[in-house]
Amino acid sequence: MKATTTPSTVAHNSMPPPSAVSTTRTSRVAPHSHIKGLGLTPEGLALSDGAGFIGQTNAREACGVVVELIKSRKFSGRALLLAGAPGTGKTALALAVSHELGVKVPFCPMVGSEVYSTEVKKTEVLAEAFRRAIGLRIKETKEVYEGEVTELTPAEAENPLSGYGKTVSHVIVGLKTVKGTKQLRLDPTIYEAMLKEKIVVGDVIYIEANTGAVKRVGRSDAYASSYDLESETYVPLPKGDVHKRKELVQDVTLGDLDAANARPQGGQDIMSVMGSLMKSGRTEVTEKLRKEVNKVVKGYVDQGVAEVIPGVVFIDEVHMLDIECFTYLNALLESPMAPTVILATNRGNAIVRGTTDVVSPHGIPVDLLDRCLIVKTDTYNREQIAKVVQLRANVEGLKLGPGVLERLAEEGERGSMRYALQLLTPASILAGLSGRNQIEVEDIGEMNELFLDAKSSARNIGPEGGFDGGKM
Repeated sequence: MKATTTPSTVAHNSMPPPSAVSTTRTSRVAPHSHIKGLGLTPEGLALSDGAGFIGQTNAREACGVVVELIKSRKFSGRALLLAGAPGTGKTALALAVSHELGVKVPFCPMVGSEVYSTEVKKTEVLAEAFRRAIGLRIKETKEVYEGEVTELTPAEAENPLSGYGKTVSHVIVGLKTVKGTKQLRLDPTIYEAMLKEKIVVGDVIYIEANTGAVKRVGRSDAYASSYDLESETYVPLPKGDVHKRKELVQDVTLGDLDAANARPQGGQDIMSVMGSLMKSGRTEVTEKLRKEVNKVVKGYVDQGVAEVIPGVVFIDEVHMLDIECFTYLNALLESPMAPTVILATNRGNAIVRGTTDVVSPHGIPVDLLDRCLIVKTDTYNREQIAKVVQLRANVEGLKLGPGVLERLAEEGERGSMRYALQLLTPASILAGLSGRNQIEVEDIGEMNELFLDAKSSARNIGPEGGFDGGKM
């Protein structure tokens, strides 16, 4: 007799079954994931395609000069303006400049329309962005005892409070380095910290002399076993003496210091707690507080404890700022602690926002334009669009069939490069539904029918607002 199985009902809110590829870790592919730098030679000349950049040789070489000015601290009081048509790589250039400056250099991107917040003033948003783009590297030298634990012996004594049981009076810890060994007699509270860290003989640790804080670095590599998989981290035996001075480096921004000092620490009573809950999420920082923070930072720098690292503020769609913001930008650029400012716009001659009759290039007042080094981005030709599409396909892990690259380059030249790039992923989904693992020309043709580019869409709208000239 043949057994029949009835399909079990699945709840509408149940989790989908795990797929075969769900165990692999996938990272989100952002629009500029392929940009790794400006792609310049040591002489400052742009490679035809380097560090993820295709074309834009003049703009990249100009940005290379600006990077050298920033590194030599000779770009203060000025700004870089990237002007060009939409989709020509202005944001990519700003991102590449931040990559060239280094990982630890703060990069604070924002859009011109972000200043119009209902919680804080426009000038406060700009000032906050500028402060978040100025880094402070604090170097702290601490006395530590570092080495491999060779002995861990708690010394017990009679409990003075009770006749029963014993208590730890002190602990003897032996530490060994390449240079020698040392035996320490430590407080029982440090022994409790060691128990919390689960420190045993053979571990490499360091103990701060001032605070008594204990940190477990790992297991000494002398105890390393020959297992294929290890749950333990093995570290080499520390060099030098057991007692040494160690430099610890911490990176913060002036924006972090402002926010930490602007948020009042209320009491523990119920009214203070309720008051903090009722307050708005953003706190406006006063100019007086910023001056106090600057004074403290200057003291740190004078003592040699800290180093100021100017970062980059990138303001995209800068023509969205109004005349008040532009006036404040002038003042911020002249301040002694100002980061590098990169602006981007795709406007030609336009009315300055906030005025009725002031027409200026790029919608930016002339007094601010005088402070800018202006770099123009060029439009891409068909060959360059094909290279960008191939690069994005590689980054997204897509396979292209014969003739697909030429078709997408043609669509990019007719419409825009962004339109050609936007067709890639939907076409790959269509190919997957058809049981193919690569995109074919017919997939692009079908996508072209489903999704219009901006120019085709505008042509289909009639003069009276109807589609194809008809009434809606």
